[in-house]
Amino acid sequence: MTDVVDSDELLRRIQRARACAAQQERAWRARSAELGRDSTGDPAAARDAEVRGVAYGVVVRVLDEILTPGRHAAQS
Repeated sequence: MTDVVDSDELLRRIQRARACAAQQERAWRARSAELGRDSTGDPAAARDAEVRGVAYGVVVRVLDEILTPGRHAAQS
């Protein structure tokens, strides 16, 4: 972690991280919905998937705020 990066590279890295977090959020929310529909499924696994989806959603919002400050200011 001793590499020096310019602002453009830092922006690209943040954008890649945001895209990855958004993809993970979608995947975990889909998994949560899938487990929630399955009446024989594991409720703990469904809850875990839901929590992970929410966590990735928070990461997306934080990275959005870094990339475009004020974008979520009206939302709580």
